[in-house]
This record gives sequence, C-alpha cells and structure tokens, in this order.
Amino acid sequence: MNILEYSTRDVSGIYDEFQSNPDKGLSSVQVQEKFELYGSNSIQLSQLNGWNIFIRQFKSAFIYLLLLASFITLLLGEFIDTIMILLFLLINTSLGFYQEYSSEKTAKILQKYALPRAKVLRDGLVAQISADKLLPGDIIMLNTGDKVPADVRIIEQNSLIIDETVLTGESVGVSKVATNLDSVPDSYHKAINIAFSGTDVLKGSAKAIVISTGRDTAFGHIASLATESRKVSDFTKGINQFSKFILILVAITLAIVIIAQLLIKGSEVDILTLIIFAVALTVGVIPEGLPLVTTFSLSRGAIRLSKKQVIVKRLSSIEDLGSIEVLCSDKTGTLTENKLKVINSYAKDASQTIWHASLASDFELVELIEPFDIAFYNKLTVTQKKKIANLVKIQEKPFDPNTKYNLVIVQDEEEVYMIMRGAPEVIIDHCKSLSGEERNEIMSWIQEEGVQGHRSLAVAYKKINNYSPNKVYNPEGMIFSGVLSCVDPIKSSTIEAVDKANKLGVKLVIITGDSPEVAGAVAKKINLTDDVNKVITGSQWGEAELVTKGQYLKDYSVFARVSPEQKFEIITLLRSQYMVGFLGEGINDAPALKAAGVSLVVNSASDIAREAADIILLKSNIGVIIDAIEEGRQVFANTTKYIKATLISNFGNFFALATSSLLIKFLPMLPVQILLVNLLSDAPMIAISTDSTEMSDLKLPQKYEVNDILVLAIILGLVSTVFDFIFFGLFYRMGESSLQTNWFIGSILTELILIFSIRSKSMFFRAKSPSKTLMFLSLSAAILTVTIPFTHIGSTIFKFTTPDVKYLILILVIVAIYFMINETIKLIYYKYESNFKKLFSV
Repeated sequence: MNILEYSTRDVSGIYDEFQSNPDKGLSSVQVQEKFELYGSNSIQLSQLNGWNIFIRQFKSAFIYLLLLASFITLLLGEFIDTIMILLFLLINTSLGFYQEYSSEKTAKILQKYALPRAKVLRDGLVAQISADKLLPGDIIMLNTGDKVPADVRIIEQNSLIIDETVLTGESVGVSKVATNLDSVPDSYHKAINIAFSGTDVLKGSAKAIVISTGRDTAFGHIASLATESRKVSDFTKGINQFSKFILILVAITLAIVIIAQLLIKGSEVDILTLIIFAVALTVGVIPEGLPLVTTFSLSRGAIRLSKKQVIVKRLSSIEDLGSIEVLCSDKTGTLTENKLKVINSYAKDASQTIWHASLASDFELVELIEPFDIAFYNKLTVTQKKKIANLVKIQEKPFDPNTKYNLVIVQDEEEVYMIMRGAPEVIIDHCKSLSGEERNEIMSWIQEEGVQGHRSLAVAYKKINNYSPNKVYNPEGMIFSGVLSCVDPIKSSTIEAVDKANKLGVKLVIITGDSPEVAGAVAKKINLTDDVNKVITGSQWGEAELVTKGQYLKDYSVFARVSPEQKFEIITLLRSQYMVGFLGEGINDAPALKAAGVSLVVNSASDIAREAADIILLKSNIGVIIDAIEEGRQVFANTTKYIKATLISNFGNFFALATSSLLIKFLPMLPVQILLVNLLSDAPMIAISTDSTEMSDLKLPQKYEVNDILVLAIILGLVSTVFDFIFFGLFYRMGESSLQTNWFIGSILTELILIFSIRSKSMFFRAKSPSKTLMFLSLSAAILTVTIPFTHIGSTIFKFTTPDVKYLILILVIVAIYFMINETIKLIYYKYESNFKKLFSV
C-alpha cells in the first residue's frame, strides 16, 4: 500500500492489518515471524571498496588500447617500448586510485552516522531497542529530540512538531495530528498524521504505530531511486568517442599501408620488420599520455579545490564541472541559511509584540528548537532574555493545525496574561475591538509580506484578573498586539554566485519542496527572476504532459512543492538535453543527485545524499561551486590543448612516415627511433596539464565535441604532414641513416614548437606565459633531441649518424617557418571558425 494512504485509515484498522495489540504491542513470537518477513529496518549504503576503485581506473578505451599495444610489443621483443607504455599506465592508475580512494575514505569518515534508538512497546512492556530491529506493527514513543526511526502513523500526540527539511525541503517545522485525514495527500508535507523515517522531533511527544520499515519507507524509496540511477560521465563519453575515432582511423590506415607495401614491394618486404614498423607507428600515433595528462590535471584541480574545503569523490567530475550548462539547487540550507529571522512587523509597539510572541514559545526549554521561537528569542533584549528565563508558564494549549493557533497563560511578575499566537486571519477574528478598516489594513500588509516570501504570525493578548487554576479560560476579547513576518535569509554569497554563474553562461534553477511563495521570493531576491509568481508547483508538474514539461524547463527557473520523485524527473529531463549540476543536501535530494551529471552536497547533507554525491562542500557556500566550475574549465582547456597538439603532430608524422615508406626501399624511421620521438615529445605534452589558461576558455560551458576538435586538427595536421614531406624530400637522397637522423630532429622540434602555438587562440606573444614546468620540459626535450645523435648511445642503440651543423641550421629555419605558417593558419581558422566547421561538416 502507498504509505500516504494510511493517512485516511482508522487506527483500529491499522492495528488489525499488522496484528498489533494497542495495549501490548507485538509479542515475541510475532517479532520473530515478522523479522523473517520484513527483515532489518535499515538501508545498506555501498561500502568503500579499494579494489573496485582500482579496477575503475582501467575502464577507458585508451587504457584498453595501451594494454593491447604493450602486449604486442612484448610479443615482438620490444621490451623498452613495453616498459614505457606500462610505466604510463602505472603512473596514471596510481594517481587516479590514490585521489579517488582518499576522497571516498574522507567522505565515509564525514558521515558520522549513528544508528538511532527506539522506545517500543512489546509484550506489554516498554523497552529501548536499536532502530534496525523495528517491525511494521510495533508501537513506539517519540519525544523531543528523537529521530523518527521508521514511517509511523501517529496514534496520540502532544504538541508534536516534526522537522521534515531533510525529506521535503520545508524549512519550518510541521505540526502533526492523530486524527484521520479526509483524503489521501498528494505529497509528504501534507501527510500531517504520519511521521517519516529520518525526520526529527522538534517538540512534543507522540505514540505511533510503525507502518513501513527499511526500503519500504519513504526514505527507502528515495534511496532505491538513488541506487538504481547510474550516471555516465560526459568526460568519459567524450574520451571514449575520441578513442573510437583514433582506433578506426589507425586500423584503416595501417591496413592500407601493409597492403600497399605487399603490392608495391612484393617479395622484397620483410614481414617481421613491416609488422614491427606498423606497431611502432600505432604506438606513435596513440596519445598514450592522454590518461596521464587528464589525471595530472584532475589531481591538481582536486588539490586546489581541497584548499577551498571541497572534497572530490569522483575525479573526472572536476572536468565535468567545466561542462555544466544548468546548475540546479535546492533552496533550503543551500541558497538560504535554513533559519528564520524577524524581518518586519505591523504593530504599535514591535518590541512588545516580539515579547508576547516569545511568551507563547517554548521558552522553558533549555534550548529552543522551533524556528519561529528561535527567531523571536534572538530579537529580545538582554534584559528580556534574563526576565523570560524566570517566568512561569501556567497553562498551554499546543498549536493545532485545525485551529491554527497555540495558547499559553503566563505569569509575568504579579500579573497573569493569556497569549495567543498563530495564523493572522484566525488571531484577528478573536480581536473584536479591531475595526473593519483596521482588519483590512492588517490583511493587506500581510499579503504584501507574503508576496515577498515572508511568513507571518499574528499575536494577541489579554490580562487575566484573579486567575484560578480550576477555571477554563477562552480566547475571547483578545487585544491585538501585532503581526511579525519572518524570512529564511539569503546567504551573503548567493547573489554574487548567481551573478558569476550568469557570466559563466550557467543557468541556475531552484528545485525545492518549499512553498511557491517563498521559492519565488528567494528567486527574485537573487535576481533569478523578475516575477515572484513565475513558479511551477509540483501539482502543475504532475498534471502536465511530457511536451509541456519540456516547455516548463525552458521557460521557468523555479520549481516549488516538488516531491523527491518529481525532482528526480526534472533533473533527468534536463540531463537529456544539458550538462546538469545539482546541489542538494536532504534525503529528498538523493535521486536527483544520482541523476545529475555532477552531484554536489554540503557537509551537513544526509548520509544518503552524501553517498550519491561526486563532490562534497565542507563550506556551505554556492560561490565555491562557481570556483569549481572555473577549475573544471581550466582542466578541460588544458586537456583539449593536449588532444589538439597530439592529433596534429602524431597524425602528421603518422601519414608522412606511412606514405614515405612506400616510396623508398628502407624504412624512413626505425621503430626504436619512432618510439624515441614519442618519448621525448610526450614529457612536454604531458606538462600541458600544468599550463595557464586564457580567460576566453572560462567564459562558456565546455564539452568534448570530437568534430570541433578534428576540424582544426585536420587543417594543422595537413600543414604538419607537408613539412614532414619537406624533411623527407631534403634528406632521403643522403641515405638511410642521414634521413632518419635529420627527420628525427625535425619531427620533435616541430612537435615542441607546435605546443606553444596551439596553447592559445591568439598570437603566441599575446597569450599568457606558459607554466615553468612546460618551459623546462620543452627546453630539455629540445636539447636532448639535438644532442642524442652526437652520443655513443645515439649511434649504437638508435642507429643515428652524426648530424652536419649546416643541416641542423637548415632544420631550425624550417621549424621557424613551420611555426609562422602554423600561427597564421591558426589565426585565420579562429577568425572564421564557424565557416570552417560548416565546410567540414558537409
């Protein structure tokens, strides 16, 4: 049965359904039978598993490709090549494992989850048991400060107020009743005779019967949604798409080269040498440094974010942050402070009205719990706070959702007063001395406050002469004291964060369980909307067709009174069109967190929400997310630089070497020389992960669009191929060793200089200065490139010949010309980028 349907059921019928005795509860025999039927009242969260995190590091098409390449080179006896490839793999997986395992471990420590206890009636005796032992049909007792251990139908209650923020997002406590409802509520917050698992008792006490446990509770249903949802990182999708493209292109080209070699050279071909050459070409074109570049970049990003008190659980989520187009956030505790504050008043004496409102609070408690009580107490003077601590509450009538007010009789020194606090329209009706004009003026003021999202409470009082404890006093002839309006204040960082989000091209959407009036007012205050009424409610969403829902997502930025299931649906629909980030904290946010592209929670989030999150904010500041988005875009920018640079240089060399091998009887470059080219150029390429980024790279959401990257790579790759053929044309007549040596030097130097061209869309001298690491490794690689052919190792192991100085000068001139032409074509491309993309898309 739907949990909410128990709202309309008679308690006697519920006793019968669960075979429970009103006076004795469940018997020991029933407990044993029911435990076998229902199991433990618990929801198991996934456990930290280092082995699974380690295996996760290998789930990449590039990793599979590198493993295959290392296996082939091992079979062919190329042990140095095998060691280099495996070294890249080891570094990559170790860094990824360390970062993710540490983050997961930290997140687990942060949970600090303790299993609550429950006071239960069994065999006619009240006993304390751990909450996981509760069963449907158990009768439990709830008191102030308790965490509700299961979904329960309230049997009896005394001033019971429940904090359901974690479930519904509603920031004000909900008063509960024990009576049947006339109709089945359509949302959790309307089920005022049911208390839900995971919520907190703010005030009062109750006797209740357990109706659902474990995964059958509202909490459990939400947990199931979160568990069943599986996300695939956009970063992973982009890299896999890129990997497939390289695999296909390499396979086709190698097949053509091998077939052409056999057809053109016939019996002259050394099959084993040809296979080794093909493998070397393959390893040379595969950007094996890509996993390392991304891991370095992501790890550096994670370290920088940790200094801002941000824990990254899923490393690739940093790069996904840079792709965020829509950032969704719950309101309570995220954009607002989740505490009420008196913001305005309608009263002749505001101080007196606040005093009266405080007298109607739970001032006798050691610590106030109800948000309104705290708000009023904070407005008292120091003298009033000392005075109220010594007052005596003589009688009290708790707040009743039906009458919409609470009533107290308090002795203030020698005087006795009756104080009435509640819904303004109800309080006004009890103040007969108010004229019609005064009533209209008060209600008009309240309406204006409501438009601003303020919650209003009216207060009335009267003096009781000759008080008698045996006499019943009715709230008649009350004197109107005033109306106080309260607000859940916007966090100081929120407005600035919204402004930054707009500048970064990120649309902010509020999805909350709070009222539409409050949500709309918050949206207007943070400049998210210009109309407080431009809000879609959960009821409107539930009644809409799919097409209409799609239109809502385009036209509206505020969704209020939504259930966890509706929140999940909204995020899922948005996710089908955009990269979505979601910031939440409650149990009700968990499914949406799982469905989002990037899920973020604050440190105070529920266990289930933290379990579903990619990133945990130790500081509840939405501005930190904007910083994280910028960090993600920096990582994306540097990774894209690497992809472009490696595509251009590797494919330029790949096609030139493959083609030239058909024109001469010897190999234009030996396999070991190709792999040395790869090794020397990889270190500076990997250093791109440390590079600075241009502001233009941070302004808009970024995505891996293979076609967009390929257009520039194809154009500049052709330039690289042309210059490779220039080297071939200049040196092939000088013999095998001379061609291989000079082409080796030219290939690496052009690759190194390409990095400094491709790292910026503007002229290289106008770009931000490159990182010191990039400069050092590039310079080191260039020096090694020129000096290795002069060494004994160069001549014996790599089969180089000593270069002629005049040819070295010629190579440097060609490299300079290549750089200037590359820069010119790059600037032309970015000036007419859209036209080039259209041309190549045909």
